[in-house]
Amino acid sequence: MSLIARHLEAHHIPTLVLGSARDILLAGQPPRACFVDYPLGHATGKPFDRADQADIVRASLEALVTSATPGALQSLPNRWADDVWRTQAGAITGQDTRQPRDESPQFQLPGDRAAALASGALRVG
Repeated sequence: MSLIARHLEAHHIPTLVLGSARDILLAGQPPRACFVDYPLGHATGKPFDRADQADIVRASLEALVTSATPGALQSLPNRWADDVWRTQAGAITGQDTRQPRDESPQFQLPGDRAAALASGALRVG
């Protein structure tokens, strides 16, 4: 999504990436991003909680307008009701076995690496 956002921004189309994986947002370096400290898959709010969902969408749209610094990552204040999901997300057994993101660039196809280099998203150094 970050690559797509940068491409759209290069064509003067404002973008904002909304996500719940801070390390991925930081690594992807989208032009503008909002981080919601929620379980993966719930970046737009808690299920069936219209007020929470509307608050996140409203704050994200405001960030699209007010973010002046390229690469800015705004953390939204919304909080999940409990932290049980954190324990499950960090577990190495059970249903959720997510681990910290590997910081080295990974590409599905060789052409993807070339596109990342051409776009400036990947710097050789």
